[in-house]
Amino acid sequence: MAQDSSRPDFWETRYQQGVTPWDAGQMPRQFVAFATRRPAGERVLVPGCGSGYEVRGLAEHGAQVLAVDFSPAAVSLAREVLGEYADCVQQGDFFLIDQPPFDWVYERALLCALPPKVWADWGRKMAELVKPGGVLAGYFFFADTPKGPPFGTTPDQLAQLLGTHFTLLEQAPADDSLPVFAGREQWMVWQRCDNLSH
Repeated sequence: MAQDSSRPDFWETRYQQGVTPWDAGQMPRQFVAFATRRPAGERVLVPGCGSGYEVRGLAEHGAQVLAVDFSPAAVSLAREVLGEYADCVQQGDFFLIDQPPFDWVYERALLCALPPKVWADWGRKMAELVKPGGVLAGYFFFADTPKGPPFGTTPDQLAQLLGTHFTLLEQAPADDSLPVFAGREQWMVWQRCDNLSH
């Protein structure tokens, strides 16, 4: 089985074999509460979308949603889940997304899926993809798990990755984590600062 989680074949193998302990099969409660408070019509990005349950919720709420995964098997699964909203999903690499900045980006198990060697790139790309005043909202995995995935981070590390471009607005323990994340996941909302050159 492929061992480098920054490569598509790592995830492709797991989706093909049904080894997806990160797939809840439903939308998490804090995400639903946040998404339903947002105005309809916003542009939302869901990178590493997996099976796409949250994508459906966003689309049904009226968001203009783009979901991206670089595993063809994940994209195929998401399109099945999404039905009439299947065209929201594209196969692609998060780091190569070339789109105008979004009103918000949803994070769920993307950062912790990536090896720490690419985390600084993740932080820079998030700053590009969230428009000034927009938000990065989602779940972050805090744990000492250097042999992931999932790769846990620390609050200080996350603040270093995002802190120059984002301000933390909201944080709470995740209230319905999957077993692989239980007790170590936080719901967080980070607002993008106005100036990328900070």
